[in-house]
Amino acid sequence: MSLFSKKLTLIIDAGNTNVVFALADGMNILAEFRHETNLRTTGDDLAVWLQPLLQLEKRNFKDITAVVITSVVPALDYALRQFSRTYLKVDPLFITTGIKLPFAVKLPQPEQVGADRLANAAAARRYPCPAIVIDFGTATTFDVLDGDGNYIGGVIAPGPQQSLRALTDAAAKLPHIHITRPARALGYDTVSAMQSGLFWGYVGLIEGILRQLQNENGIAASIVATGGLAKLFQDHIPGLTTLDSDITIKGALALLEYQKGK
Repeated sequence: MSLFSKKLTLIIDAGNTNVVFALADGMNILAEFRHETNLRTTGDDLAVWLQPLLQLEKRNFKDITAVVITSVVPALDYALRQFSRTYLKVDPLFITTGIKLPFAVKLPQPEQVGADRLANAAAARRYPCPAIVIDFGTATTFDVLDGDGNYIGGVIAPGPQQSLRALTDAAAKLPHIHITRPARALGYDTVSAMQSGLFWGYVGLIEGILRQLQNENGIAASIVATGGLAKLFQDHIPGLTTLDSDITIKGALALLEYQKGK
C-alpha cells in the first residue's frame, strides 16, 4: 500500500535510444527512470522492470491514474499500451496531431510531426515566441514556433552519436571515441582530430542552421535546448535562452492537461 494518497501521472517518452518513464504529481516531476529501447520488449517486461523502481520511491502501480505517451518508435506502441492497460488499468493518451492541441501545426502534412516534437513545442510556448527548440537526441532537431506560438516547421539532422557511428563504420582504421569538447580545434593525433571534427563540426551545424532559420523567417527567437548532449554544446548555441532537459516530459504533461480542459 502506498504511503502517499495523491494520484500520479506516468509520462512515457519512447525514443530511438532510450525510453524515459517519468512520475509526476501535477506538473511536478518526482522521478525519472530510463530503459534502453528494445523492440522486443513486452508490456510484461516493462511491468517487472518498473515496479521495483517505483517501490524505491514508495509508490506503486495503483498510485498512477493517468498515462501520457510520446513515442517515435511505433514498434513499441503495442507493448506500452498493453503495459498501461494491464498493469495500471489506465487507457493511455498517445500524443499525435490527432488530439486537440493548443496551437496550430501549419504544415501541408501535419501528421508527419513526431510526438516528441509536438511535446517540445507545447512546452516551448512558456517562453516568449517566436521560439526555436533544439533537441540533441538520436537525431538533432530544430522546431520553430511563430510569434503566436504555432508550429511552422523545423530541421532534422543526424545526432552527434549517429555521425560518429557513421564515421567509424565507414573507416576501418578510425577508433570509437567519446564525444567531448577538445582543448583546441587543431588535432594532434587521430583521436583529438576526430573529437575536433565532431565537436566543432556540430558547433558549425548549430550556428549555421540557427542563423539560416532566423534569417529566412526574420525573427529573433527564444532558443531552448534539450536532449542528452545539450550541456556539451550549450556554450556554443547563439542566443540560448534556457537549457531544459525535461522539456519533452513537461510538454507531454501540458498536452495531457489541455485534453482534460477541452
